[in-house]
Amino acid sequence: MSEQNPSKVNINGTEYLLDDLSDNAKAQMQSMVFAQNEVKRLQGQLAVAQTALRAYQQALVSELPSE
Repeated sequence: MSEQNPSKVNINGTEYLLDDLSDNAKAQMQSMVFAQNEVKRLQGQLAVAQTALRAYQQALVSELPSE
């Protein structure tokens, strides 16, 4: 789904006027956009945590006694 202008939306290759969508369809669309944004936010947090994990692993290895 991608918006092409403020009054139309493209869903699965079909263009719809927003005014023609039911209130429930509009609510589902808003929920979907929220979920997409939440996934992006969480992916960002995951990237930060993975970077920190790698840094902690490297710091730990540097603190281990030599064999």
